[in-house]
Amino acid sequence: MRVDLNADLGEGAGHDDELLELVSSASIACGFHAGDPVSILASIRAARARGVAVGAHPSFADRENFGRKEIALPAVEVFALVAYQLGAFRALATAAGTRVSHVKAHGALYNMAVHDEKLAEAIAHAVLAVDSSLLFFAPGESVLERAGQSAKLRVVREVFADRNYLADGSLVPRTRPDALLHDPEEAAVRVLRMLREGVVRSVDGKDVEVRAETICVHGDTPGAAAFVRALRASLENNGVSIQAPQPTP
Repeated sequence: MRVDLNADLGEGAGHDDELLELVSSASIACGFHAGDPVSILASIRAARARGVAVGAHPSFADRENFGRKEIALPAVEVFALVAYQLGAFRALATAAGTRVSHVKAHGALYNMAVHDEKLAEAIAHAVLAVDSSLLFFAPGESVLERAGQSAKLRVVREVFADRNYLADGSLVPRTRPDALLHDPEEAAVRVLRMLREGVVRSVDGKDVEVRAETICVHGDTPGAAAFVRALRASLENNGVSIQAPQPTP
């Protein structure tokens, strides 16, 4: 088995260097929920130096809430926000001597687009307009995945190692105490089941179908580096190869 292991980086958590030694893809904040041009460029260079695939992590313009507050915006504004962030990020990647591999929406923008067709289409069409070769990270069987497919983007289906799931396949809201999964051994067992059986057990006790092509761990979670180190070791000990998906030529 082979799977991508990605982390959200460039968000000021303080352990990006440790995580870059462990992950195969990095989704780097584009400045709207965290980061600035200097930190973005530094994060891109650090990922490039370690052979980690570089991805853009656009969000709502909401630094106050770290991009995790739901905001109702017209689709045209979401299109502009995402296109603007991707364009700037792509320019910095070019300046760093590398190319952008993927794009993954952040926080509330991602979670809302999983269910909201207009929002999902705005994100997908912004990616299409800026660079149609970018891999498009989205949960399998979601509205966001279908929007990416309709835009003829190459979708990479994402699951979460450090988040719990509801019976409808969505993530447990961060407002709940059971939103996060902290035990890397438990996470490894769950991820292996995702890979082998294509299901994950929800907090409601129901098995939910998933497609695991890239596994996310949030870089801002306390103890993230130790969590990813133990998770990766468990996966590799069970015959799983960690490798970034190959970008479209």
